Amino acid sequence: GINAEYGESPPSSSFFRNNSSYSLQHLSSSKCPSTTEQLQFFSPDGHLFQVEYALEAVRKGTTAVGVRGKDIVVLGVEKKATAKLQDPRTVRKIVKIDNNIVLAFAGLTADARVLVNRARIEAQSYRLNFDVAPSIEYMTKYIASIQQRYTQSGGVRPFGISTLIVGFSEEGEPELFQTDPSGNFAAWKANAIGRNSKGVREFLEKNYTETSGPDTIKLAVKALLEVVESGGRNVEIAVVSKNQPLRLLTEEEVEEYARVIEEEKAAQQAASRPAE
Repeated sequence: GINAEYGESPPSSSFFRNNSSYSLQHLSSSKCPSTTEQLQFFSPDGHLFQVEYALEAVRKGTTAVGVRGKDIVVLGVEKKATAKLQDPRTVRKIVKIDNNIVLAFAGLTADARVLVNRARIEAQSYRLNFDVAPSIEYMTKYIASIQQRYTQSGGVRPFGISTLIVGFSEEGEPELFQTDPSGNFAAWKANAIGRNSKGVREFLEKNYTETSGPDTIKLAVKALLEVVESGGRNVEIAVVSKNQPLRLLTEEEVEEYARVIEEEKAAQQAASRPAE
């Protein structure tokens, strides 16, 4: 047949024997990706730059926080400002993986959509194969394994997201896991990811106690308000309870928590002032 690149029939083997330079130029064309484009390499000091770049994408994402209580697990995210004509319901940072598993993420939304869809398919396949819901630990390991696979495969890049995954164990205990672009995962009592996550994590380390019910929600809101401007209007809160559907707090409910927190903070400041 006709070779579209050269406008003629493919060169014969005798042509290559007599024109070795043509063969080398053809093989080194842009259609043959270089080794450095295909594989991930360690730097001499042990860094994987593509993974570090993905972590930087996470650090530029909106803040997300997870807090584990005695009877509930709370996820909170900073709501990104939407365009005036955009439907805000189509912009979600908190999503369901399965009936008992909920995920929040920070980083590239498009990457999250792909990873979430794969996790949902795996959860449904697990139900079909075993006739039971997958555990939160199983789904966390599955998501982390996909993220890890994309750090050492040719022709792909790491997912630019970190996730907070919450739910209840088979024993009915609340659980909170976090994964990152390297494929690492761990269980936490409370954690934060995304922009300003270091400050939020430090706040949680100082103020975390094992709480229940509204106190757990208040701690999550309080942690986010440390870094989020405009109060409760820019905060979205999801509450996961045992054997209960996912509950997203209304804007009015979040504003009420924010108001109580501000009043408590004002009262503490007034009490700390020296008496005149």
